[in-house]
Formats: sequence, structure tokens, C-alpha cells
Amino acid sequence: MEQVTLGVIGGSGVYDIEALQDVEEVRIKTPFGDPSDAIVVGTLAGVRVAFVPRHGRGHRIMPSELNSRANIYALKSLGVQYVVAISACGSMREDFAPRHIVVPDQIFDRTKARPSTFFGNGLVAHVSFDEPYCSDLSELVYQAVKKTGTTVHKGGTFVIIEGPQFSTKAESRIYRQWGVDLIGMTAIPEAKLAREAEMCYAAMAHVTDYDVWHETEEPVTVAMLIENLMANAAVTKQALTYLAPMVAQQKERTCKCATALSTAIITQRDLIPEAVKKDLGLLINKYIQ
Repeated sequence: MEQVTLGVIGGSGVYDIEALQDVEEVRIKTPFGDPSDAIVVGTLAGVRVAFVPRHGRGHRIMPSELNSRANIYALKSLGVQYVVAISACGSMREDFAPRHIVVPDQIFDRTKARPSTFFGNGLVAHVSFDEPYCSDLSELVYQAVKKTGTTVHKGGTFVIIEGPQFSTKAESRIYRQWGVDLIGMTAIPEAKLAREAEMCYAAMAHVTDYDVWHETEEPVTVAMLIENLMANAAVTKQALTYLAPMVAQQKERTCKCATALSTAIITQRDLIPEAVKKDLGLLINKYIQ
């Protein structure tokens, strides 16, 4: 199969992209198990794009159950260099209103029980993660959403909770005191794994609600979330149609995402187990040979 440069991870409410043409479904086995669903590869605005529904078609997989390692590894195996994550989120700010879109630039990790690295089992690597989202790709996402005419905000801190329950009022109030702007459940470990895989990662976060801090609003419900996501689904897909050619026009990547592992592997090379070398060859071969 030809290499695909752009990968899209669809979140709640975005389980397919109808505009894709010349579509084929690819089922990829990875050393970490199966991805959330078959990966759909097709042409969008003249550009080959790989799409994976994060929660599986029909929304069958909880945030804590996601096999993000398999999803990211599978996209990497197709040649993907740029990953755009579509996600639902709650807003912690009055001016980030429901049905707005935010392109965040920071993450605060409050998850508890998710495998968040490809490494271990005899191979240790420490990647830089001070800027968890690729600024270059984030700018392209921002510009693409702007073209749709939808209200879009650039920048913001995304607190990621374990879920699947929504926050208590006490938690929501404290997160606001910490200065976070958005709340969601899926950017971790995706962002960490994308960095280890030397892929550019950016988010298109759709505000569905004001979490539970906003006393004049109703408590968060799935019905509220889905209603607002469905209202924005067409915007998401239009933005991706603008984004795909923008990504295809990029020249050689100069961001630090592209070389994240170059100084990260600390294990003595001759002590790396052969089985680990085999499983992670896709990520590490250029640095250990």
C-alpha cells in the first residue's frame, strides 16, 4: 500500500468521513494488539488520508479501554507523519462556548491506569514532552477550521481525566482554579505515544458543554454531548477537507516531533532484547543500527 501522510483519529460523533473516495479498509496487527477498528484509507481533496474511529464504529470502547498504542503504531506503519485528533471536550471558560472549536497547546494529565509508552521490557526512552502538541500542525488545523467560518480558539490547556464518569462539581471548580481551559478523556496517552513515534500530533477539540462548574447550565449528559457534536460534525469534516491539502504541501518537517527519539533512548544498545528490537523496529531502527 502507498504511504499515507495524514492520519485522523475520530472522536465521539465522528465515526467516518463520507467525503473519502477510493476507500479501502485495512486491518493491521500490531505488537500491541488490534486498533480500535479497521483503518479506513481513502482520498480526501486529492490527498490520501488514514482514518481510525477512536471508540470503534458504534462507540463500543471506553476511554480507559482504548488501545492507543495499537492505534498510533498502526498509523505509523502506514507512513503517517501527521495525526489530527478529533475530540469532544468540556469548557472551563465562559468564552469557550459549546459548539466552539479549540486547538489546544498544553495538556495536564490526570489519568490513572493507561499504558502511556511503547517502551519498557528492557528498553528505556525518555522523550521531551514540554510542548505536547505540534505547533506547526496545530497552526494548520487552526487555519483549516477558520476557513469553515466556525468560531475557533487557538491555544489552551486540556486536562485529561480517567472517566468514564464526568467530573464532580468540586473537581470542576478545582480544575478551573488550576487554570485549565478544557476537560476531556482521550488525549492521553495518544499525544505521548505520537511523540514517541515521532509523529506530529494536534487536536481539533469540540466544546460540547461547560462541564459542571457553570451554575446556570444543566449538568453534563450524553444527550447534550451528542447533540452539540452532531451540530459540529459537518464543520469537522469540512475542516479536514481544507486541512488535507495544507498538510500535503508541507516540506520536510523541522519540528522537534520528527526527531523526538534521537536523544531519548538511554539503554545501552547491545543490551536491548531482540524481541523488543523486533517489536519496536518501526520506531527505533534508525537509532540503534
